[in-house]
Amino acid sequence: MFYQFYEMNHAAMVPFRAAADAMRFFYSNPLNPLSQTTVGRTLSASLEVFERVTRRYGKPAFGLPQTVVDGRKVGVTEEIVWEKPFCNLLHFRRDLPADRSEDQKILVVAPMSGHYATLLRGTVEALLPHADIYITDWIDARTVPLTEGHFDLDDYIDYVIEMLHAIGPGAHVIGVCQPSVPVLAAVAVMESQRDSMLPVSMTLMGGPIDTRINPTAVNKLAEEHPIEWFRDNVIMNVPWPQSGFMRRVYPGFLQLSGFMSMNLDRHLIAHKEFFQHLVKNDGESAERHRDFYDEYLAVMDLTEEFYLQTVDTVFIRHSLPKGEMMHRVTPVDTKAIRNVALLTIEGENDDISGLGQTKAAHAICPNIPEDMRMHYMQPDVGHYGVFNGSRFRREIAPRIVAFAQKHARAPGKRTPVKRVIRGGKAV
Repeated sequence: MFYQFYEMNHAAMVPFRAAADAMRFFYSNPLNPLSQTTVGRTLSASLEVFERVTRRYGKPAFGLPQTVVDGRKVGVTEEIVWEKPFCNLLHFRRDLPADRSEDQKILVVAPMSGHYATLLRGTVEALLPHADIYITDWIDARTVPLTEGHFDLDDYIDYVIEMLHAIGPGAHVIGVCQPSVPVLAAVAVMESQRDSMLPVSMTLMGGPIDTRINPTAVNKLAEEHPIEWFRDNVIMNVPWPQSGFMRRVYPGFLQLSGFMSMNLDRHLIAHKEFFQHLVKNDGESAERHRDFYDEYLAVMDLTEEFYLQTVDTVFIRHSLPKGEMMHRVTPVDTKAIRNVALLTIEGENDDISGLGQTKAAHAICPNIPEDMRMHYMQPDVGHYGVFNGSRFRREIAPRIVAFAQKHARAPGKRTPVKRVIRGGKAV
């Protein structure tokens, strides 16, 4: 019933938001003398803040029509190159000669933890000048009809493997936050099967590989409750008339409220400053606020089975670092990884994935040669700064690109001896 109440409350606010928009236009209209006064700007600012904090934010666009390669601007086109009910694989095709072979193919696996893949817009933008970028565009579970079946952590791992097959040999894979675990598991499965499409490197960024290390508030919440508590308290049915009506989900608005409550004072201050910027007519600062919160407040639902399996496997039982994780009926053997270079990246002030949790990947992958592994800790950044912002662009992105280039191998250099059978078909 809580989800239904949330939907009803959103619908009830529609006329009030419409009225606020109309009144804001009246007070901010240059033809209205009040728009040039403090009183007029204060009223307009108040109405905009009201409209924004009561709005439901839709999925943002990546909005990356061009990039700069070798000092010149080139066009960028988004294209879907692979699709399944719960994910599309987006390719940012750059307008470059087809025979340009020095740029690496990189699959960026975006988090499926409440936000859309566009949260990594800055990540993609920073890498585009140097690499051929693909990204997982996860689908909001509330829009997926029940007839499309279920989606869990095992399916997620299969999706990653299938997308690497779609991209082709010689690719690199990056797991940002939550995907670090399924990406590492997918690579272990592929290595164990001697898969011909095994990536040449994997980069894990701010991910919960071993949440027993420096546990954060998020980690402690999971450890303090049995899985039944999560099933009874945070799983809800998608209400009518959504396409996913009656699908059992972990609603995005619950995840968002949890994240915001962790830093509530920071968000309140940010909105207070936004109001002051509007009153002072500081358009640039106000626009930065809009850009950030348009992205941060846009959330999606997760399927019940994926959410609960992830909580249980990653945060309660710590299956991956204990060597107990299974992919369906197959053990996930991280010791089998020998041919994939490993880069781990952490933020000094990360309050979501504590310091050391991602670095733990090196300990559970002991057979990767020393010259094929690297760890980097970025000072003075939190979780978001691991994959976005000025320090990411200046300090982290160049390291990712350099690591990929260093460990690039020509397709076909490795000689697997077995074709993989998945879903009854050889791939």
